Parts: sequence; structure tokens; C-alpha cells
Amino acid sequence: MKVQIDPGRCQGHGRCYDLAPSLFGEDDEGYGQVVGDGVVPPGEEPAARLAVANCPERAIDLVEEA
Repeated sequence: MKVQIDPGRCQGHGRCYDLAPSLFGEDDEGYGQVVGDGVVPPGEEPAARLAVANCPERAIDLVEEA
């Protein structure tokens, strides 16, 4: 599973990095950004789903890998 943020939809509310700081950080203007390559480590899936569910703009996508 990977996470990604659509920068065109992100409005900088910061819920992603508040809820899942191991997966998301913030840029210099407070917009969310994915940490590293976006791969969700084992055990962090619930945090990734929580961040997705709490993004007001639905700017975070989960990509399920086969």
C-alpha cells in the first residue's frame, strides 16, 4: 500500500501529518507531503486510512499494490 497527496486538492489543513506523522510531513507553507516514497510500513495501515478519512478535500489517495 502507498499513500499519495494530490497537491491540487490539498488546502493545508494538516490533518494528515497530525494523525499520521510517520507517513506525512508538511512543506514550508504548511501543505501536506508524503514522507519518503509513500510506502506504508506494516502496522501503519490504520493510520493511513485515518488520514485519508479525515482529509476535508479528499486529497490523499491510497494505492493498493497487488
